[in-house]
Amino acid sequence: MRILNTGMMAASVALLAAMPLAGAFAQTAAKPAGASDALIPRKDIFGNPSRTLAQLSPDGKLIAFLAPRDGVLNVWVAPAGNMDEAKPITEEKSRPIRQYFWSPDSGRILYIQDKGGNEDFLLYGVDIAKGGTTPYTPFEKTRVQVVATSPKVKDAILVGLNNRDPRWHDVHRLDLKTGKLELVRQNDGYAGFVADMDLKLRLAVKPQPDGGMVLETIGEDGKTAKLLDIPADDALATNVVGIPSGGDVAYMVDTRDRDTAALLALDLKTGKTSLLGESAKADVGGILQNPTTGVAEAYNVDYLKDEWVPLGDALKADIAFLNKEARGQWSVTSRTDDDKTWTLLVDRVSEPAAFYLYDRPGKKLTKLFTIRPALEGKTLAPMQALELKARDGKTLVSYLTLPPGSDKDGDGKPEKPVPLVLNVHGGPWARDGYGYNPEHQWLANRGYAVMSVNFRGSTGFGKGFTNAGDKQWGRAMHDDLLDAVDWAVKQGVAPKDKVAIYGGSYGGYATLWGMTNTPDTFACGVGIVGPSNLQTLLASVPEYWASFFEQLVRRVGDPRTEEGRKLLAERSPLTHVQNIKKPLLIAQGANDPRVKQAESDQIVTAMKAKGIPVTYVLYPDEGHGFARPANRISFYAVAEGFLSHCLGGAYQPVGEDFAGATLEVQEGASYVPGLNQALSAKK
Repeated sequence: MRILNTGMMAASVALLAAMPLAGAFAQTAAKPAGASDALIPRKDIFGNPSRTLAQLSPDGKLIAFLAPRDGVLNVWVAPAGNMDEAKPITEEKSRPIRQYFWSPDSGRILYIQDKGGNEDFLLYGVDIAKGGTTPYTPFEKTRVQVVATSPKVKDAILVGLNNRDPRWHDVHRLDLKTGKLELVRQNDGYAGFVADMDLKLRLAVKPQPDGGMVLETIGEDGKTAKLLDIPADDALATNVVGIPSGGDVAYMVDTRDRDTAALLALDLKTGKTSLLGESAKADVGGILQNPTTGVAEAYNVDYLKDEWVPLGDALKADIAFLNKEARGQWSVTSRTDDDKTWTLLVDRVSEPAAFYLYDRPGKKLTKLFTIRPALEGKTLAPMQALELKARDGKTLVSYLTLPPGSDKDGDGKPEKPVPLVLNVHGGPWARDGYGYNPEHQWLANRGYAVMSVNFRGSTGFGKGFTNAGDKQWGRAMHDDLLDAVDWAVKQGVAPKDKVAIYGGSYGGYATLWGMTNTPDTFACGVGIVGPSNLQTLLASVPEYWASFFEQLVRRVGDPRTEEGRKLLAERSPLTHVQNIKKPLLIAQGANDPRVKQAESDQIVTAMKAKGIPVTYVLYPDEGHGFARPANRISFYAVAEGFLSHCLGGAYQPVGEDFAGATLEVQEGASYVPGLNQALSAKK
């Protein structure tokens, strides 16, 4: 589970409020030492991509991708050999499509879409030949899950629907031609199910009162039988990742009786496992399976950087070729059924990512398109992968980006300290990784060093590291962030008084905690959809989180016990709001089902009651993050002005960057120089 699927002032608040309303929203851009010679427009970084997410149809005849249609990301389809003949086949008018996939018969595009960020995702389909959109799950207050698709079953898929009971997803077989939904299994308390390649349910995962899980087999008669236990300490990183065709074996990543998650083959009759792949430093993150048999052919490990490890000889030559010729990290986005052609995403960090066609027999890479061609030729910043040490000796895998031109001798440090933005990831059960990062590029282009830290509680580095974050919100998890800042200051990366904290979801919480509990460390903070009161956060989680709730309270604090309530109150930034003394920008989506608007409202109200200035930006048509490009660009315009006044970085005038945005500045427009004027111009 993620609280976030998706990321500051040296002067006092009083001084900021007294300053003239100019600067960040003026008509000319300022450039501090260390900033790039040319400011990259925000729209080029955060606006719609030109094209993205290329996927070949299973039969290899067509290729689909996302691209703007009347300013909104929709699915386009072209003959595989001629991208110039692409035509849009979906008709979304307001909210971008972000996830889609091909039907097994290559005849349809399927996609999920919610309304206004409420995360009630429904499934839609478009017949390539006939056109027209079919709402496959036309229900209210329902969140669809795609349970299984199979190349062996061309006309149907399995979906989970929680329209009967919002807590649990019943499994249905969906006939893609008729749209008929047939109940396969009613779900009365299971976290999920795993199907084989005949779309038969074979495994069920049942949550336990202690936060652990039981993996059960499902017989031909539908009855379940216990196969193995997954203890609570292993539940975040242990799961089944696939069942190949024609056998009683499943693949699973597993941390039981070990630290890092290994790839295992699981005998579905006996529960015995055999080792397929492992890493001493990082979890196995995923697998590449043969597109028709489901046999595992490679696995993924991401420690400092991402890499693929072959299993046997099936993909050994391909991985070696791509490691050499891609000249960057690569990932597979589709494979044809005959496995002769793949689509790849190639990430070289300091240039815009691009999609490629890979001809396996010919060992040939052909570029399809660059995601953001406006960034081609621009000076983008490289990223450093670092191993920092926490105060107790734990290794914190971190990523540092410096402003282009600031490290002339190439030693990994700027010639002189530059302002630093600590960019804290969401989750917290997630991780930061190496690669092109739009926020890193944006901030570095404005003259800031940017650091992302995998603090304890982050996933991917073994269960010991993840579990070390249990009940450590505002404690050791935050200490890790402070230790990284201390390293940056001691290494001469940043001045001690020019460090901002920035983040969304858990990163938003970390921002609020930093501003309330370590107020002298940070010059200012930008918190996006951040929890301010852990008690109200846990009291308002979505009903469909029922299967994860015991894990959640085990790792954060239990509101059902006196001890837990005391801990949650003490770790809530709202409890310590009186300590805020540096500028704070808060942003929220009104429809957020995870971190509800009340989390931002209540801390803003408390700050106002105590006479503490705050800037609060609300988006009425967004949820947990900002999906609409106009909203996204407008937020970054506000944040850029805020950071510029705080840390002294460069800024780009707002210009047209509020056009089409729904932002409502609920409080504190006057605390961001020029924001009132920009809002007036928008009207």
